[in-house]
Amino acid sequence: MSIFSNLTAEQFETIGQELDAIRNREMADLGEEDATYIRTLIKRQRRLEVAGRGLLMAGFLPPAWLAGVACLSASKILDNMEIGHNVMHGQYDWMGDPAINSKVFDWDNTCTNTAWKQTHNFEHHTFTNVLDKDHDIGYGILRMSEDQEWEPRFLFNPILAGILATFFQHFVAIQSLKLEDYLIYKTKTKEELKAEFKPTWKKMRKQLFKDYLLFPALAGPFAPFVFAGNVAANLARNLWSSQVIFNGHFPEEVEQFPESVIENETRGQWYVRQLLGSANFEGGRLMHVMSGNLSFQIEHHLFPDLPAHRYARIAPEVRAICEKHGLPYNTGSFMKQSLSVWKRIFKLSLPNKSKDDSGKGPLNGLRAKVVSLTREPQSETRKAA
Repeated sequence: MSIFSNLTAEQFETIGQELDAIRNREMADLGEEDATYIRTLIKRQRRLEVAGRGLLMAGFLPPAWLAGVACLSASKILDNMEIGHNVMHGQYDWMGDPAINSKVFDWDNTCTNTAWKQTHNFEHHTFTNVLDKDHDIGYGILRMSEDQEWEPRFLFNPILAGILATFFQHFVAIQSLKLEDYLIYKTKTKEELKAEFKPTWKKMRKQLFKDYLLFPALAGPFAPFVFAGNVAANLARNLWSSQVIFNGHFPEEVEQFPESVIENETRGQWYVRQLLGSANFEGGRLMHVMSGNLSFQIEHHLFPDLPAHRYARIAPEVRAICEKHGLPYNTGSFMKQSLSVWKRIFKLSLPNKSKDDSGKGPLNGLRAKVVSLTREPQSETRKAA
């Protein structure tokens, strides 16, 4: 039985007030420290990119090629994780700097700003781990919940997960298209798909041209080394970012929810769902920065518009609130969380071993309990958080 269903309306309200207090305090404290942090990081990321692309031009020398791949990989990871992801959450909109604004920021990724904010900022953060609402649960190709009806295609869960990780930026780019609706369920027409794909394909062409035509061409006879280096850097970024994201929501202890949970959901209930539907992993400062501070996935889902470098300092307070109210604070080493995720991927490639009397999975009991809760509607529940 989910811990969610054991809390009273008063407990939800208290938890919401305590977490609101942290958010309000931190948002009121935003200032020069935060502006300096993000501007400094962007400068370092750009220097890494210049160094990486320059070294790859001399990629016929093995040490230069390896160093170039390392620098370019780090540049792409920083650009996507600690910079792009967080800037597009609006974490730095308060600065009034058009170069660091969520509405126009463009990142080194095939996914458009608009598509990312729709599938990630809105769908994923609003409906975190809610089945049939949060498309991140399987990305339309994986089975990541016992309550997802098993289909023969899910026998390939581990293989598909590997393909998803390898080409992660491209799968993220087309996520908003909901390709399964066209290819499998036949609820989308070819014409609809073509219209939706146009802006995505424009961004993909831009990225592919830059990495696989422009820079190799600039290298002249050394084009193959630059091409291979760009492939390696993109692969490193894809594998790292996909595992970081999966570690944040798919370790076995992380909860998933039925749609009934979000009916008239209060702010306190929204907070608790974010807590139960997220997981952290531990590491040093470099690990936190290179993961976009998604090593603090719990804190990120509680406060997505708070500059991510602040998560480390508020994490002990969040953990204390969890302990006070008997809520789990899911954390562990990167390896522990990764192994748990892959265990889940393999396990769910097969049909459920057993089902309850209704033929549904483990969310059935929570579904019934949630419907019986008495709650006050709150229209701003998911907007401010």
